Amino acid sequence: MKVVVKDLAGKEIEKIDVSEDIFGVAVDDELVSQVYTAQYANKRQSKAHTKKRGEVRGSTKKPWKQKGTGRARTGSVKNPLWRSGGIVFGPRNNRNYSRKINKKVSRLATMMVLSGKLNDGELMIVNNYKTEENKTKFMAKAVNNLKLTAKTLMAVDKESEKFRTAMNNLKDIKNIDVKNLNILDMLNSKYLVISKAGIKFLEEKYTK
Repeated sequence: MKVVVKDLAGKEIEKIDVSEDIFGVAVDDELVSQVYTAQYANKRQSKAHTKKRGEVRGSTKKPWKQKGTGRARTGSVKNPLWRSGGIVFGPRNNRNYSRKINKKVSRLATMMVLSGKLNDGELMIVNNYKTEENKTKFMAKAVNNLKLTAKTLMAVDKESEKFRTAMNNLKDIKNIDVKNLNILDMLNSKYLVISKAGIKFLEEKYTK
């Protein structure tokens, strides 16, 4: 499978062969959705927390005697029926939202997303991320040259690691180490940009 490679000036410089076993996989939307949902859930943190009646501050003394007052019986000011009392069945911060993802399924779903991006013209391959200087203005110019007009994920290979700082302040541009490429970030971005070295890394990783 032949794919165009561009430089940061937006010019086509060559075509390279990419593995059809990785970039030519038929997309199963249901499988991709399952993995996306699982990865999203695994990042979720439970912050909401309510106190049970045993955790609320307050006296343990019975407010009034059981009989003879004309008032309803009660044994504690921590009663859930009372204002400022404990909460029944409220959210707790020890809740676990994580879901298990089968490794083979995750790998397959990742290849499906890469294939889908390529088929939809949303995957762009550049020769490298090297600019004249490691400054944001040069990377911003490259973004304009490549016509990246929407949210973009740039997968950075080991050789281009030092150029990541030039991407940090660009609007709608997120960078990630190519070895950490995942479905969540790819599907949350319109475009995916990978270098030639990054493509080689992915082919070695997913053909093992």
